[in-house]
Amino acid sequence: METMSADPTNQIRIIEWNDMDKRKFYSFGLFLSMTIRVTVYPTTLIKTRLQIQRGTSLYNGTFDAFMKITRQEGARGLYKGFLVNSLYLISGQMYITTYEVSRQQLSGYSNWIKSLVGGGMASLVGMSISVPIDVVSQHLMLQGQGKDRRKKLPKERVTFGKAQAVVIELFRRDGMAGFYRGFFASMLTTIPNSALWWPFYHFYAEQLASVAPSYLPHLMLQAVAGPLAAATANTLTNPMDIVRARLQVEGGKSIVKKFKQLYVEEGLWGFSKGLSARIIGSLPTTFVIVVGYETLKKLSLRSDLVHTRQW
Repeated sequence: METMSADPTNQIRIIEWNDMDKRKFYSFGLFLSMTIRVTVYPTTLIKTRLQIQRGTSLYNGTFDAFMKITRQEGARGLYKGFLVNSLYLISGQMYITTYEVSRQQLSGYSNWIKSLVGGGMASLVGMSISVPIDVVSQHLMLQGQGKDRRKKLPKERVTFGKAQAVVIELFRRDGMAGFYRGFFASMLTTIPNSALWWPFYHFYAEQLASVAPSYLPHLMLQAVAGPLAAATANTLTNPMDIVRARLQVEGGKSIVKKFKQLYVEEGLWGFSKGLSARIIGSLPTTFVIVVGYETLKKLSLRSDLVHTRQW
């Protein structure tokens, strides 16, 4: 096995694609994905607003943004664009299927290679759907920021009306290309992030297993490894994530110009904008994702393999 645990009895055996009952995998997976998305969406919205703003014109950090949004826009303000963003469930299923199938196709290679290539391929496939969703939902996330919703009557209803207006305006202004703003920048952010997270996840899990007592549940070790991998991958890819967000919202085609503009306006510190929100959001997010995903895989194990994996 690819695991490098010093204690062979404590190795983490990875559940591969052929080990699972696919009907269980997809039915449980949709429920899990929606639950996670509802939980972590507010941090995604805050991160986006922090990355788009110039300097500290509206928000002075993650906590300040959270307080101002809830005070001025109400709790609903943290879920602007959520209905559109929930369409990520489709790209999510495409993502994880591509990852698992890629691992299967690369079964003769090391776990590091399978994870790196599988994560990159999964991200590329998922992006074909996720980028248009991202563009529309980001526009919705930015609506009403800085305005006190308590002074507005009547209350706004949660509908797809605003999303439809954004879609129409984007298409009128830029055609189909408007829905793929920053697509190349997204590739340079999302693909490396995904490609890095999976091997770092398995690496940290292996290292923890090598020093942890054998009685500790493997799920506990994986739950720690996931956030560590997320913090590592997010830190390495944050500069490109800022450029991606700005290209998608502000327009433009040159990634290099956006990098230069960010550096001229805000210096090196500008490349860390939104990183704390990203990491803060990624830690609980990744914890939930890892616990949920590894539990999902174990629940989806073929009946003849149920007793072959340690929890």
